[in-house]
Amino acid sequence: MKRIIIFVCALAVITPALQAKGQQDGKAGNGKINVVATIFPPYDFVREVAGDRVNLSMLLSPGAESHSFEPTPQDIIKIQNCDIFIYVGGESDAWVERILESMDTSRMEIITLMDCVDVVEEVVVEGMQEEEEEHDHEGEEEVEYDEHVWTSPRNAKLIVRKIADVLKERDPSNAALYEKNTASYLAKLTELDASFQSMINGAKRKVFVFGDRFPFRYFADLYGLDYFAAFPGCSTETDASAATVAFLINKVRAESIPVVFHIELSNEKIAGIICEETGAKKLILHAVHNISRRDFDRGANYYDLMSQNVLNLKEALY
Repeated sequence: MKRIIIFVCALAVITPALQAKGQQDGKAGNGKINVVATIFPPYDFVREVAGDRVNLSMLLSPGAESHSFEPTPQDIIKIQNCDIFIYVGGESDAWVERILESMDTSRMEIITLMDCVDVVEEVVVEGMQEEEEEHDHEGEEEVEYDEHVWTSPRNAKLIVRKIADVLKERDPSNAALYEKNTASYLAKLTELDASFQSMINGAKRKVFVFGDRFPFRYFADLYGLDYFAAFPGCSTETDASAATVAFLINKVRAESIPVVFHIELSNEKIAGIICEETGAKKLILHAVHNISRRDFDRGANYYDLMSQNVLNLKEALY
């Protein structure tokens, strides 16, 4: 956080240099607009809609932890010089708000994922370990909304539609291509939604367990699933209390749950303990918040990772 404050303060001094650099680099001499996304889902959605017709960059490095991300000076320069900037919104993106307030954004189109959908409050379900937070709001507790809006395929469609509309407006010369790509990709997301719905309709149970953070609130709500997990989706905790672990172990045993999930880039510690005690199988349910460097280099994408989730979730529900 101290680094962010330093960067924001320094922006007042380096803004002329940033603007000069933007005039120099602008569209990198290739006539393409510059698009910057903070994390992988919107980065991948832009790839699907725009292909190679834009200069696209992602601030969060593959394999990095998104909830502790701190921008570098180079990241701030990328934001300053972009035509379209896409971020999630919410408490984890407080650094974005501070940076945007410190620069001239009049030439920039800004897309906030949480503004594209109907958001829900983050909740703490039975057995879940709540993160201790300090609030200074004169006794009023601040409402925190779940930020993982893209985990619902139907939300993903709304986000893709918004991205496509902004791309077409900002780059009308490629509007026909953007619309064609968007229609094709939305059809794939509709098929993905149908695959989840069909699989869940035939399931013998409607509850799943996470020995990890739980970023699937929108997904669970969409398909009518119940869940138990160690932490809420935006928790920074990695070690659960004995009471939390015991609760999840007892839940798996009592309901004969065959699979315990963890998310991507997790240390898998809690899920591993639960599986050792219960004999359940440990599997990943990929939230696509970020991907590993290996997956990034091999071209992994939202659609493929979520399609694998259909198969993994089926093992848990059947």
